[in-house]
Amino acid sequence: MAQTETDGLEVLETREWVDSLDYVLSHGGPNRAGLLLQQLALHARTAAGVNLPFSATTPYQNTIAPSQQPPFPGSQEMERRIKSLVRWNALAMVVRANKIQEGIGGHISTFASAATLYEVAFNHFLRARTETGDRDIVYFQGHAAPGIYARAYLEGRVPKEKLQNFRRELKKGGGLSSYPHPWLMPDFWEFPTVSMGLGPIQAIYQARFIKYLENRGLKQSTGGKVWAFLGDGEMDEPESLGSITLASREKLDNLIFVVNCNLQRLDGPVRGNGKIIQELEAIFRGAGWNVIKVIWGTDWDNLIQNDRDGLLIRRMGEVSDGQYQKYFVESGAYFRQNLFGSDPRLLKMVEHLSDEQLARLRLGGHDPIKVHAAYKAAVEHTGQPTIILAKTIKGYGLGEAGEGKNITHQQKKLNDDELRMFRSRFGIPIPDDELHEAPFYRPSDDSAEIRYMQAQRQQLGGYMPERKVRATGLKSVPESHFEEFHKGTDGREVSTTMVFVRLLAKLLRDPELGKLIVPIIPDEARTFGMEALFRQVGIYSNVGQLYEPVDMDTLLYYKEAKNGQILEEGITEAGSVCSFIAAGTAYANHGINTIPFFIYYSMFGFQRIGDLIWAAADMRCRGFLVGGTAGRTTLAGEGLQHQDGHSHVLALPVPNLLAYDPAFAYEIAIIIQDGIRRMYVNGESIFYYLTVTNEPLPMPEMPQGENVREGVLKGLYRFKASGRTDAKVRAQLLGSGTIMFEVLKAQQILEEKYGVAADVWSVTSYKELYRDANDCERWNMLHPAATAKVPYVTRTLQGQGAAGPFIAASDYMKVLPESLGKWVPGQLVSLGTDGFGRSESRASLRDFFEVDAKHIVLATLVALSREKQIGQDVVTKAIQELGINPEKANPAIS
Repeated sequence: MAQTETDGLEVLETREWVDSLDYVLSHGGPNRAGLLLQQLALHARTAAGVNLPFSATTPYQNTIAPSQQPPFPGSQEMERRIKSLVRWNALAMVVRANKIQEGIGGHISTFASAATLYEVAFNHFLRARTETGDRDIVYFQGHAAPGIYARAYLEGRVPKEKLQNFRRELKKGGGLSSYPHPWLMPDFWEFPTVSMGLGPIQAIYQARFIKYLENRGLKQSTGGKVWAFLGDGEMDEPESLGSITLASREKLDNLIFVVNCNLQRLDGPVRGNGKIIQELEAIFRGAGWNVIKVIWGTDWDNLIQNDRDGLLIRRMGEVSDGQYQKYFVESGAYFRQNLFGSDPRLLKMVEHLSDEQLARLRLGGHDPIKVHAAYKAAVEHTGQPTIILAKTIKGYGLGEAGEGKNITHQQKKLNDDELRMFRSRFGIPIPDDELHEAPFYRPSDDSAEIRYMQAQRQQLGGYMPERKVRATGLKSVPESHFEEFHKGTDGREVSTTMVFVRLLAKLLRDPELGKLIVPIIPDEARTFGMEALFRQVGIYSNVGQLYEPVDMDTLLYYKEAKNGQILEEGITEAGSVCSFIAAGTAYANHGINTIPFFIYYSMFGFQRIGDLIWAAADMRCRGFLVGGTAGRTTLAGEGLQHQDGHSHVLALPVPNLLAYDPAFAYEIAIIIQDGIRRMYVNGESIFYYLTVTNEPLPMPEMPQGENVREGVLKGLYRFKASGRTDAKVRAQLLGSGTIMFEVLKAQQILEEKYGVAADVWSVTSYKELYRDANDCERWNMLHPAATAKVPYVTRTLQGQGAAGPFIAASDYMKVLPESLGKWVPGQLVSLGTDGFGRSESRASLRDFFEVDAKHIVLATLVALSREKQIGQDVVTKAIQELGINPEKANPAIS
């Protein structure tokens, strides 16, 4: 038989199968058709060994067929006019800002491509308040901020003067932040999202935290959704994809990702040689998400429906994203020749369309009917999180100024002709003679457009975004919870981690406070001695415990429960800190004062997740970060990757973070008690970093004196004065954290062997001392005629007659104590742990890093020698007596 005859029979046979399937669809519906296809595939495999090739993707077409689209509920024409006004004002804001000040920056193209995605959401889906009092949580794409401001301007929430000061926040009357920043705009933005990837992972853990609150009875389940508007280029960030299986595993059907697939990132195509929508579909379908593709607009429906043989869909799937980007900037004739010209049958399909009509065929992400259908399906879907992949054109509407071009992300300016074209395309009533200044435009309050958008938002409960502090302050925590830690351990050795866990367990038992505490652990509960909490409060699981734990017959078995309190996150510091952020901002987002305690290996905090901690600071997060096994020398045997000597240095840049390195039980109790008071009683926008260790040591009783509590909180107090009142030579030893005990040993050696009277000071927070000292310096500079303020560190050391050199020893880099050098009233010598860690015992590590008692003694004697208070011979002899090798390699570089 001739090849053409065979081809003809195959086409006929295929047509018969398609007709049969159409019959099943029309009489039995999609579910029956799907079941039939599954049965056919199973039969082919079992009867004849036919193994269909695996595909994680569906054809390159819309997930929702035209027949499944719901009616559009609003006025398309009115919403188009509103959207055009928002587009214009967003563009005008950036263009005007760069006319006023060259290079101030701003982004036009992201919102230009996503305007329809946002407008449909604002008009029909994003709920500021539900009937039962819940709300939607929305993570807006950072680069789309001008569009969000422009809409708020039309709503009457942002005055024109603020728009004129876009990216110029220090101008009189204030301005608008470049991107979403709750710290700078605390009544508007809720989440900082422009650091790529942080929005997606935070949205996932926010959605899970909402389920956690509901399952624990802290919040009523009312159907609120978490929306995250994202970019396709942003999905390359590890944080964007790293936790998507958590969302499907936890069945987070309250989570919706909307990915604006404009095919471009900053420099060029996202996947020039591939297809980002297909790639993301495969990833998310494989991870168990519900995937909705919105690729082609309504203009394409008839072409696709008439494509009985699948030629057009096949061709659409063959074209790379880089080529599609070329189609967007070329003529209709080019589009016809290159997309359809590969097959005469395809050309036949579009012969009734002019080149101009072909060029105007809309993509799905710019079609409100298609977007609305996708959103409605996502909101109504149950059992899975949903991702919507919407195809758009970056810089849509900019025309020659940058529509679909590689330069469009950096586009900040438009000339008069480009402004005129944009104005005319979107019907903005601004005359030509005013265009040069790119004026803002807002119709009157009684205009049809303003009345419509206000009515739509009223139906959805109010404006968005809008940040409110919804929770009221807590009552003060009873003093009785903390008193036992003031008494010490009477010689018993306990680690500061054990002290923290003991205190946490007591707080969890409090009838009012306990239920609000959220313990967060990245799979290290047993390392930190927290397994007793498994039985006390349980580990959260959205399904409870469906198995019998292997350690069921033990007292501290692994207990999961639907109302469990511990968030046992597994091995993910990034995910854990997102839970910390969700819990630490619940006072605003949900009106619930949850108090997160996130305990983790300190090495894997600021070093690994510093960007998320910075985001937590921006969104006014509250709670306690607890760096366990902290310090370079406390984690015996673990080595370079696990030993932290720099987290307190990395904590210095975060403005509203208080960082403490407590040495004793009572210090921890004082800090946590005051932290709860400041954050949850007084409502301060601060959060805490505490370091604790796993080294068992005897905890002393809290010294008497009114200044101890103040000193602990401000960062410095005298813990133990020297007993050698007859000594002629004096020194001051500053210790913190676990190295405090080496300092106490050094005090004894100096007094007994070298006749040096050494006072011991506890430095709980170098950062607090540094902050206070700089504040005084600034005030003094600005008020030169007034009596100068004296920093707390200077005032305290001088006021208590601290004579002699100051030797500061910590388990952190030398730069930490050295940051106070100019305010210490005397010679400061800093001992620290610069360099890589080692696998060794604690004693060997402290000798290696030169922070043990003998090196503290030597540093003190050298400092006294420099001040001519003792002879050089004493120092030389001491080196031999203490067993110190002066020729050993420098630990900072070895």
